[in-house]
Amino acid sequence: MKARGWQVVSLSLLVLLLGVAGCAKLSALGENSEGGSASSQAGAGGSDGSTGGPGGPGSYGAGGRGGVAGNESGTMRPSPSAYNTMPDLKDIHFEFDRADILPEAAKILEVNAGWLKANPKYLVLIEGHTDERGTNEYNLALGERRARASRNFLVSQGVPARRISVISYGEERPTCRQSSEECWAQNRRAHFGVNAR
Repeated sequence: MKARGWQVVSLSLLVLLLGVAGCAKLSALGENSEGGSASSQAGAGGSDGSTGGPGGPGSYGAGGRGGVAGNESGTMRPSPSAYNTMPDLKDIHFEFDRADILPEAAKILEVNAGWLKANPKYLVLIEGHTDERGTNEYNLALGERRARASRNFLVSQGVPARRISVISYGEERPTCRQSSEECWAQNRRAHFGVNAR
């Protein structure tokens, strides 16, 4: 009878531990998603970016490739392909291995924020881009950090966060295809697309 009692206690403890481990895993997955979509993650060994980044490996920013984009509030957004370039919203550029907003980029973002506040019917998708150096995973994470830094700046200027989604394309969509510093500098950017709601 005592042996059976220990078996029940042992089995109960095992079930409890598995439940806690499962909850921890779900919690970690929840932290990696944004509005129902996963974010990108930096691994070690990068190129064009600093270490670390929010999200989980092998996934992409708000909505990923052609998915439904979301934002911090969990509101569903149109597919990234539904966002269009608006000439009034200028790209900003970043230094190698950085996601910091440079002073000249801050001036551009201030103008972009003014336009977005004056045109509240538009949602904005910020695309983070990198140059070709480094692994795909690392560059996706860096692109997301650049997009998030841009979003945070716009929010600090009074653009509601619920209107802004982010996605990272890493090195996948270069504007320049030569392997030179001048070309790489053009590719290290945040690009802004809009969609009328």
